[in-house]
Amino acid sequence: MTQRFYTALGAISGTSMDGIDIAIVETDGREHVRTGAGATMPYPPDLRADLLALLEDPSIAERDPLYALEQRVTDAFTQAIRDFLAKEKIAPESLDLIGLHGQTVYHRPEKRFTRQLGLGGVMAGALGVPVVDGFRQADVASGGHGAPFAPLYHVALASKLEKPLMVLNWGGVGNVTYIGEDSVIAFDTGPASAMIDDLVLRKFGKPYDVGGAIAKSGNVHRETLARLMDNPFFAVKPPKSLDRQDFHARAKIVESLPDADAVATLATFTIEATAAALAHVPQAPKRWLVTGGGRHNAFFMEGLARRLGATVEPVEAEGWNGDLIEAQCFGYLAVRSRFELPLSLPTTTGVPAPMPGGIYWKAA
Repeated sequence: MTQRFYTALGAISGTSMDGIDIAIVETDGREHVRTGAGATMPYPPDLRADLLALLEDPSIAERDPLYALEQRVTDAFTQAIRDFLAKEKIAPESLDLIGLHGQTVYHRPEKRFTRQLGLGGVMAGALGVPVVDGFRQADVASGGHGAPFAPLYHVALASKLEKPLMVLNWGGVGNVTYIGEDSVIAFDTGPASAMIDDLVLRKFGKPYDVGGAIAKSGNVHRETLARLMDNPFFAVKPPKSLDRQDFHARAKIVESLPDADAVATLATFTIEATAAALAHVPQAPKRWLVTGGGRHNAFFMEGLARRLGATVEPVEAEGWNGDLIEAQCFGYLAVRSRFELPLSLPTTTGVPAPMPGGIYWKAA
């Protein structure tokens, strides 16, 4: 790798497991970022069903190597990348690197264990492009939380914006990146879309609450909300991280509420959990930029703006693509990995020192 800027493709499926996000970035692994094409490609329905079924007992990933499932995930990612490149008329040989995050199925940093499905070596051989995978392993092995992992990419994107600034990712769980003039702090905030998506699917037969319409039609049960917020997680100083399922057992208390009220209460819980992040940053930012699927939920966005008395905008206000930031991030981090630059910091994941990472697989 001798050229100044590198063309990298990032590929990830988030905790909602609703598709494979793919995106191109041109970067030096530092402040230069120029984004390219991107798309969300569907999982084969049977594979998505099997991945979601694994969530009923994700600890299986600790005990079972999941060889067959990992091969299927790898095949799905590889085919998605092939289809994406063909659609965009991008030659594989024009890529310097692929950053394969894959699919997280179990995340338990307190056990120094995190599991993402995806075989970088197999993909490199199939596509003829070098691959970096295993982004979180060194962080978790050293005692870090292994999440969130996008903060350094957020810093690069926001290099010319007014500080302090908060970048909020509302995906399956929520996380924030606080960007000050000379500091970056990141941590998971609590639940976001995953619990609400699961509830809406059970109660309404819909994959998610489009625009927050169901939440808007319901009433918030304040006593139930207070019980949800009565959780020691919110007082824990960062860095801190969550698994997709961490709040699910507690959230069952909404099941006795009328269906729309249950959705409204869980959605307000997400807002309150996010606002609680302010206790852990030096200064309340006047501006929040929101990425992830939650930015499309008007109940979330309007509710957070009222709760904070701050400007809350989708990241598109700065020309970023909120559907592709995480995929872009792992293309960016793949380049940083090749330069042995840190992927995480003590203030983002709790590692003892700035931590490089990633595993490099040569093309066949």
